[in-house]
Amino acid sequence: MTTILQANLPLYFSSSYSNLFSIQIPSKSFPSLPHFSITNHNYTVYLTNSSLPPNTIYKIDSVSKARIPKSRIACSAGELQGSEIVKEKSVSVILLAGGKGKRMGATMPKQYLPLLGQPIALYSFYTFSRMIEVKEIVVVCDPSYEDIFEDAKEKIHVDLKFALPGKERQDSVYSGLQAVDLKSELVCIHDSARPLVTLGDVKKVLKDGWLNGAAVLGVPSKATIKEANSESFVVRTLDRKTLWEMQTPQVIKPELLKEGFDLVNREGLEVTDDVSIVEHLKHPVYITEGSYTNIKVTTPDDLLLAERILSTS
Repeated sequence: MTTILQANLPLYFSSSYSNLFSIQIPSKSFPSLPHFSITNHNYTVYLTNSSLPPNTIYKIDSVSKARIPKSRIACSAGELQGSEIVKEKSVSVILLAGGKGKRMGATMPKQYLPLLGQPIALYSFYTFSRMIEVKEIVVVCDPSYEDIFEDAKEKIHVDLKFALPGKERQDSVYSGLQAVDLKSELVCIHDSARPLVTLGDVKKVLKDGWLNGAAVLGVPSKATIKEANSESFVVRTLDRKTLWEMQTPQVIKPELLKEGFDLVNREGLEVTDDVSIVEHLKHPVYITEGSYTNIKVTTPDDLLLAERILSTS
């Protein structure tokens, strides 16, 4: 038996997944409770099988006791593993593999060039296919390259679909979204030219996408960034501590992504990455810190760097 709370204190409920809600209690208001621990001056406990609706503020007027399995009590959502928050077979991956890769100067798109004997696009393809959270992979590519993924179908245990690429990135994402299973709870968009994304980083951004509605992998900027005018004179130096370099995957709840596309298409807006679609809705986007090795292979030098990273890992 665990005493939950006594007196009139506000409790903030935020949905983590079906029937899982977070309760945060200011520690100074109730300094000693059994089976609770303090994180950033808050007590946090997770209740299962709750019928209380999320995103609502409540006040407790009396002492209540409940039997809570210890395996379901945690200090914060961050301590739960991604697979415990994101359900099995609940994620649809949109793998963007329709780019031309002109900067590579090769005879084929960069994502199909061999990297240590394997097409670049297949590295992340296999990474996603090994995840229990992933239900399907929608590959957005020119039909002439579908056989690369079809030949790998026997090695994976997720559904494989294809969609046609569009003129711009957002058009390709929209095309892939049309093929996504209607029951999917998260859409995970990844650039196939990023072959070195790790399983651990994908799990982190999936969890953050589920908790926040939208999340993107990123790394703090290491370079000094200056804003310049049209004549190439410096306007100002940006604060590096606030700057992040965006990567993929970018994870968005499907209903939010569809709403964002409705707005973008209706107003004729152009976006440079996937979460920008959600930003136009004024919805917050969480940045999940990733790894600097999650490079995008766009030039011959990038290809050499990717080979070195793989050879030493």
